[in-house]
Amino acid sequence: MKTMKVAMYYNNNDVRIEEMPVPMIGPTELLVKVKASGICGSDVMEWYRIKKAPKVLGHEITGDIVEVGKKVKKYNVGDRVFVSHHVPCNTCHFCQNNQHTLCPTLHSTNFYPGGFAEYLRVPEINVDRGVFLLPTEMSYEEGVFIEPLACVVRGLKTARMKPGHTVLVIGSGISGLLQIKLAKAWNAGKILATDIEEYRLSAAKKYGADVVIHAKDNVPEQVKKHNDGRLADLVVLCTDALPAVQQAVKSVESGGTILFFAPTEPGVDIPFPLFELWNKQVTMVSTYAGSPGDIDEAIDLIHSKKVIVVDMISHTLPLSKAAEGFQLVAKARDSIKVILEP
Repeated sequence: MKTMKVAMYYNNNDVRIEEMPVPMIGPTELLVKVKASGICGSDVMEWYRIKKAPKVLGHEITGDIVEVGKKVKKYNVGDRVFVSHHVPCNTCHFCQNNQHTLCPTLHSTNFYPGGFAEYLRVPEINVDRGVFLLPTEMSYEEGVFIEPLACVVRGLKTARMKPGHTVLVIGSGISGLLQIKLAKAWNAGKILATDIEEYRLSAAKKYGADVVIHAKDNVPEQVKKHNDGRLADLVVLCTDALPAVQQAVKSVESGGTILFFAPTEPGVDIPFPLFELWNKQVTMVSTYAGSPGDIDEAIDLIHSKKVIVVDMISHTLPLSKAAEGFQLVAKARDSIKVILEP
């Protein structure tokens, strides 16, 4: 039996290199050799991940098809691909109303065993609607950004960002930085960003923020100071820090929108000044994941260089150093995008 190396997640401080059998595929499935796999911020949300541990995580992957089931006609051995872990049914109430990321099927599908492995099996439903050919000019490392950028595409569309809008991004981790890059590509007016780490504030400035604000400052006042006395038309919350939620509410302009891109832990209740939000006619929306259409758009944005992502790769590590990679992402101090290459 052929075996492969995997990074098995037990908790943020315990990621072990273990061996598993290389998955066997059925006639409607694919076997993909993983070339690059990004560590997502959600991979180190311990409260979220630990309940399913031990588990092979990883959902931002690119690789090569090395085996094709005999009934698969769309793909060939040697194809360079991005594989989506979550795919919708395309027939339920939510899918029919362009709410694919609420689809129960999307929330239950995945490839096996996970992206932090040398090989993965792509199930039939993912083969049908979750495998995307990488453009020839796109590197495996660039392709790692397809999934997170697709989430951001869906987020800014849900928030109805328009050209000329003042956008405030609260939290300048990888998702916040992608928000900045996409807002700039979509011709936002002024972009402001916050964080508590100087490293990430300088990254936000480098990637397109016009103004960076330390999160411990009076953020609403700083927004008005740098925006002709006005608050932000769109506030994108990319952190689960509770004070940041209050900053978001206080930093949004009348008629503006707050996009809740990052969740808190379950069971956390946050009081809202309902009269103020009602009186200012503020829209509050949330978003999760990306649909196949969002993925297509993300591929085009990266391929066309409208959103450049290679400059966001701070660390490229072999699978054997997965524990180090997880620590870099969990500490969130001196890394932007950490990629494992099995």
